[in-house]
This record gives sequence, C-alpha cells and structure tokens, in this order.
Amino acid sequence: MGIATHEFEYLRKLVRDHSAIVLDADKAYLAESRLAGIATSNQCRTVSDLIFRLRTEPFHEAHGRVLDAMTNNETWFFRDLGPFLALERVIIPELLKKRAAEKRMRFWSAAASSGQEAYSVAMLLHSKFNLPGWDYVIRGTDISASILERARIGKYTQMEVNRGLPAALLARYFHREGCSWFISAEIKKKVAFESLNLAESWPTTGSFDVIFLRNVLIYLDMDTRRKILARVRQVLRPDGYLFLGCAESMLNLDDSFERIQFESSAYYRLKGQGR
Repeated sequence: MGIATHEFEYLRKLVRDHSAIVLDADKAYLAESRLAGIATSNQCRTVSDLIFRLRTEPFHEAHGRVLDAMTNNETWFFRDLGPFLALERVIIPELLKKRAAEKRMRFWSAAASSGQEAYSVAMLLHSKFNLPGWDYVIRGTDISASILERARIGKYTQMEVNRGLPAALLARYFHREGCSWFISAEIKKKVAFESLNLAESWPTTGSFDVIFLRNVLIYLDMDTRRKILARVRQVLRPDGYLFLGCAESMLNLDDSFERIQFESSAYYRLKGQGR
C-alpha cells in the first residue's frame, strides 16, 4: 500500500518550505521508492511510519535526509554538451579579451549536485586554454549537504564517468581506486563547494562572469523563479553570461535578459550588452 494523500501533502510542504521546490501532486510514488531506505535506517517499518515520526518530531537529521532524497540531484559530466561548446568556442574566448587586464574569471554552478558540472568547467578551462597568470575559480553550490560532500571528495562510480565524460579527459584528470574514480588535485583545487539555498537570502559572494542555473527554475513556482533571477542580475557581471536548462526559458519571468542562440543550445546576456 502506498502512502496516503495527506502524508504526501506533508512531504510536499516540507520540501516547499525548506527548498522552494514544488513536487507535483501525482508524484507520491517517488516517496515510496526514495524513502524506503531512510525508513529502514530509522527503524521504521514503512514510509508511512517514517512520515509520522517526521511530523511529530522537531526538525533533525532525518528530515534533512528526506529532503535530500526528495529533491532531484541528477547530473552528469558535460551535460547536454551544447553549453560547454558555447563556452569553448564563444564565451571563454570573449572573456579572455574582456578580462585581459585583470586576468581573472569567476564561474558559478548554482545547482552543483555531486560536482560534475563544476568539474566539467574546470577541465574545459585546463585542457582547452593556455591560462598562465590567470586567476579563475569555479564556485559550486547546492542545498544538499550530503551531495556537496560527495562533490568535495570528487569520487565517482564507473557509471558516472561513463556518462558524458570523454575518455581522454578521464585518462588525464582521474585516477582509479578499486571500482571508483577520483578527480585529480589540479582540477579539484579550482572548484570550491558550499551550501546555499537559492530561495533564501544569498551571502555576499562578489560577481560572476558565467552562471550556470540549469534545471533549477523548472522545479520552482513563478514567484520564486522571478526572485532568483532578480538576484542573479545582481551577481552577474553586466557583460556576463547565464545558462538555463534546455527546457527552461525567461518567458514571463524577466525581460532584462536576451537569449542568444548558439547551435542547438542558447545562453543569456543582459540586454544592451551586445555580443
């Protein structure tokens, strides 16, 4: 027997209150599949028993684990490829000219999950561009503490490195220990991971040349999307670049940005900045 409607409504509210993510009302089956292991580890016979405990106890570690499980942390190296081709062929060459005097670039992976997007940017910069004397850093943030710990370690399964990662980069930037692959120190040192709930207030972080906000807005309500994009405008350099997910757009959200097509993908610039 699946969980009751009122139990899933509690989970929807828990996720909405703590992450601003809106779970579809017809996704109760996800709770059964994703929370079964957490129920067992908390000595609960069923997922319903786990939800009862969550509802009757103050917020603690189990609530956090449930939030991690109910939010989508799917990612892979060089996901969708198009944005990384745009980086390589258009954006980074433009930035190298624009930032020639300061020799500094900052990138932000705003929903970093287990780190593949941020590390993909770092590998692209290191393997495709000659950057002696340049200071560049990639910031990775996510709401999930456990997934960020995975990202900081830089440890991946065979299936994860097989998904999107070119063999040449695997050989160059990873080493194998048993069944796991670990990313090299030279790439890891270029990426800094930290916890951040995009729906809550943002600490002072400086400004960024490129922001990846991919596959985030699609899970949020319209008001939260607008608030996040307004904050993005504040931390994106005036001539910077923004990437959304391939299923996301600015339609009815923010008219400050213009969409620039690049082959099969696209990125955004603040209007009035030109190419």
